[in-house]
Amino acid sequence: MTSAAADLSSSTGPHTRIDHFISMPAARADAWRGLTADARRWAAGKADRAAVERAFADIVVLEEFHAYPGARLMATLRDRLAAGSAEGFRNLAERVSQAVVTRSYKHDEGDWDVAESAADRMPDLGLPAHGSGGQHRPFFEMLLVSPHGGTRGAQQSAELRKLRRSEDAFIYETVPVGSFEDAICAAIMNPGIAAVTIYEGFDFASHHDAPVLRSVIAARGIDAADVDEGDLALGLASELKRLRPELDIYLLSDRKVESLAGHPQAGALRRVLYSVEEMLELHLSVLEGVAERFRTPFFDNLKHYATRPISTFHALPIARGKSVFKSDWIRDMGEFYGLNIFLAESSATTGGLDSLLEPTGNIKEAQEMAARAFGADRCFFVTNGTSTSNKMVHQAVVAPGEIVILDRNCHKSHHYGMVLGGAQPLYVEAFPMTEYSMYGAVPLASIKQALLDLKAEGRLDRVRMVDLTNCTFDGHIYNTRRVMEECLAIKPDLVFLWDEAWFGFARFSPVLRPRTAMGAAAAIEAWMHDPASVAAYETQQAELGENPSRETLLATRLIPDPRQIRLRVYQTNSTHKSMSSLRQGSMILVKDVDYHTVESQFREAVFTHASTSPNQQLIASLDIARRQMELEGYGLVMNAIEISLSIRREINSHPLISKYFKVLGAEEMVPASYRQSGFSDFLTPGTTWADQIRSMNEDEFCLDPTRMTLVCGTAGFDGTEFKKLLADDYDIQLNKTSRNSVLLQSNINNTRSDIAQLLRVLLDISNAIEKRLAEGGEAGRVAFFARVKSLMEDVPDLPDFSHFHDAFRGDAGEMTVEGDMRTAFFAAYDPAACEYVPLFGEECDRRLAEGPEMVSANFVIPYPPGFPIMVPGQVITHETIDFMRKLDVKEIHGFNREKGLRLIRIEAVTAKSAR
Repeated sequence: MTSAAADLSSSTGPHTRIDHFISMPAARADAWRGLTADARRWAAGKADRAAVERAFADIVVLEEFHAYPGARLMATLRDRLAAGSAEGFRNLAERVSQAVVTRSYKHDEGDWDVAESAADRMPDLGLPAHGSGGQHRPFFEMLLVSPHGGTRGAQQSAELRKLRRSEDAFIYETVPVGSFEDAICAAIMNPGIAAVTIYEGFDFASHHDAPVLRSVIAARGIDAADVDEGDLALGLASELKRLRPELDIYLLSDRKVESLAGHPQAGALRRVLYSVEEMLELHLSVLEGVAERFRTPFFDNLKHYATRPISTFHALPIARGKSVFKSDWIRDMGEFYGLNIFLAESSATTGGLDSLLEPTGNIKEAQEMAARAFGADRCFFVTNGTSTSNKMVHQAVVAPGEIVILDRNCHKSHHYGMVLGGAQPLYVEAFPMTEYSMYGAVPLASIKQALLDLKAEGRLDRVRMVDLTNCTFDGHIYNTRRVMEECLAIKPDLVFLWDEAWFGFARFSPVLRPRTAMGAAAAIEAWMHDPASVAAYETQQAELGENPSRETLLATRLIPDPRQIRLRVYQTNSTHKSMSSLRQGSMILVKDVDYHTVESQFREAVFTHASTSPNQQLIASLDIARRQMELEGYGLVMNAIEISLSIRREINSHPLISKYFKVLGAEEMVPASYRQSGFSDFLTPGTTWADQIRSMNEDEFCLDPTRMTLVCGTAGFDGTEFKKLLADDYDIQLNKTSRNSVLLQSNINNTRSDIAQLLRVLLDISNAIEKRLAEGGEAGRVAFFARVKSLMEDVPDLPDFSHFHDAFRGDAGEMTVEGDMRTAFFAAYDPAACEYVPLFGEECDRRLAEGPEMVSANFVIPYPPGFPIMVPGQVITHETIDFMRKLDVKEIHGFNREKGLRLIRIEAVTAKSAR
């Protein structure tokens, strides 16, 4: 992830910094556009050369970390600038700028030549050969770290270029650097890097200015003075792997490579080579490494299957497409979708295909590759959404009667998972954001309190799992490592389910990754094997004493006993929500040291919930999504973050749009008490990349930058109304609304054109409001501001979960609020055990005041806010009724407006159980 307040493109001359990691690809493109604009003015005689020289100085620094334009083109530009050739400089700068912006250099070798036309180009320049027989070959860049990076790196690059063959599946160019710091910068700044080769003997420090980077490196405990040359190379490999785990890293050494290969830090390396004799071996290894990530076992096999002349005698008439293309009535469907989608359909699991329910071949291999890519031990593909993934985990891991600590505001699939599996939810509340009619995330203190209450009652053995949503719909990210460590300090065998439906992409951002379930699990696993972990635990135990008070434990950042931890982490991700998977494509990621104890029931959960006729195209899209994210996910996520930062900046700074609309910042979405680092927002002046890293490391909650809460109540629109306006009138689609806001989400699909369209639409709407206010007179203004007040100030209080009725708390404790929701849910299947009470009316008010208590018979889920405000067995209170009565949304699942609230008649349930 890249973010800082200062834009690199504004730096000038020799003071250009290499560690202003904000919006790097966009800043780079903008820098080239700025250079060409200056060059045009110079060539037209409207400006002097000095402005071009300043802009070019910035470009020179940027391009050290990219393979294109490369040394020849940059040298030619420099020569033309020095010679005062304004026209020549402008022409070449425009060509290079266009290639950078469109990325045409990846497939057009003419972009690498200094000649102005194809007729003038020299035939043997050693340029990248991007095609073989007219066939496209993917292009990538390899970081080359070596002593005297510029000169020696150029020689090594030339040697590697000579090794290219027409048989090579890919084409690559090198990015030579000569220091540890430059290598880190290149890996961060250049998303096109897919492999790294390290030669020993390079320097530690860059000759560029990089104070922020140096502070981050120092915080990692890396100091060149403390390590020898060989360890520095291995240290660099480890740091690069930590930043971008998808990279293949090769180490070339002229020392005893056998001992290097056995070094503890060598795990970051794909291969160690003897540098004196292995240039061809390096070239082949690099291509093989990329090919391994490029391979998609299931999709590759499905493409092959589609080319075979297969006769189908199974129950899927649409397979092979004959029923479609031979039809006079549905042929248009075939013309719309194309032939391949039908050729690749089958209900067979043999003949080269595989079974999703019992994978033994290419699906199994594809899942193993996905597990590697996402940092898990196991991965399971799911083709009916993360709702199903969540229910699978619940059924597999939790037995009836066991307690699950659960965010009350999580997706309904978790609540239904409790009903299906018979677990008892112990609901914990997220912090409220009443002004915007939404909840944040659950404070760690609330989770610890629940565990400590269970422990105090001697019931800690009953709790099985902690189940939380990371990140939340509105972008709140947990400190996943801290949550798991402190919970494990109280109960070391807890299972964790992190619903990361919206956050799967975060694996491919080095700043967000530690806050993912798998990223945190890997960090805890590494800490457990560090001898210092036992010492840290024992030191804290000595400080706490034998019987620390509840208050002390709540106030202390607890350290678990690494010798007792059973690390059991499950992560579900809606691959289709943030990656290039078809709708309903989902994955379950597992890092569970005791998985063998639940493997049998996990398989049963798969059999229970997965279709026996899964969609082949969905499985293939999961395979492809993994390939894409491993090979270009880092850059795609960087782009999504760039898009979101641009949207925030442009909306909040526009003189007219900002009168009526605003994207909320971290300081408004996360209370200060949960931002221990003091971080305020991504675009606060003076904020650096180091500030964000510190926030991600220290703060209890952070904000996902790709999720933007756009307040529309100040423009007189409620969220649902504004969402409909954008969709119906402007073809802009959104996911979520609240009473006075909508949620914008940038993703790997967005471009800067999308930003322009959004801003144009918001400007049009803002102008329309201005015109309406100007023409409506005083009455119109009064009505508008009354509407704004009702949306922004007269907001209903958000109800907390009350409690389960005693009829469904037969084995519950006194200090906690868990209950038997499954029994309540199925009790309502008996019509005689249910009744209806109108929401508005004397009967509802009388029951609230005098009783008997009203007990919900089902889930009631208004959209927004989109979570259950009533669950089966819950006692309904004044707060919940007040909230329901103030709701002005049309969509409320589980509520019949004509009949009213569906309630359980407790006396009927009690009488039935007595029989």
